[in-house]
Amino acid sequence: MLNLNELLPTDQRYYQFMGSLTTPPCSENVLWLVLKQPVSISRAQIRLFTQLYPNNARPVQPLNGRTVRDAQ
Repeated sequence: MLNLNELLPTDQRYYQFMGSLTTPPCSENVLWLVLKQPVSISRAQIRLFTQLYPNNARPVQPLNGRTVRDAQ
């Protein structure tokens, strides 16, 4: 069994903002929680991920007036 806590950093503080889906239909009103502490992965893990999920359908979008909150 996979323990997801082992994949996360000890510092689990995060940023929060309302955004949209990253794949079509790119619907709005999605609550994003982004860890402040990056999770490191190897180049081999990135290659495997892009093989498993090849369709990164959307580039980074402008804020468009969204507020990014410093959450805990």
